[in-house]
Amino acid sequence: MIRYNLRCEHRHDFDGWFRSSEGFETMRAAGQIACAQCGSTSVEKALMAPAVPKETPAAADAPRLSEPQSPAEAALAELRHHIETNSDYVGLRFADEARAIHEGRSPHRAIHGEARADDARKLVEDGVPVAPLPFVPRQKAN
Repeated sequence: MIRYNLRCEHRHDFDGWFRSSEGFETMRAAGQIACAQCGSTSVEKALMAPAVPKETPAAADAPRLSEPQSPAEAALAELRHHIETNSDYVGLRFADEARAIHEGRSPHRAIHGEARADDARKLVEDGVPVAPLPFVPRQKAN
């Protein structure tokens, strides 16, 4: 595929993608390329600057996005691992389950999950000990 900067007879600039240079010429000759602003089919290629890639570090030197890049990211990754290993994920049932544990209707245990802001606020107002986590859970609710 080739991308061309194009200009119509009224000096409107736009671009288009074509299978080849020959494909562009064939479509232009058939009047199938039109300006998006005025509809003119009198279209020419405009001056283009080549896209020259910048030098990039070798793949071995590139940072791995799956690994922490700073001490803060490492601490968050450790916190996430600790929470996910030592608590039950209850998904969107978090507010109901936290309240049930607090009221003794459900066995006491560490949980994590998701709650709407108004549900979380109500838990705090009612004295249920909860805290927001600095990450989004990876797990899906059952």
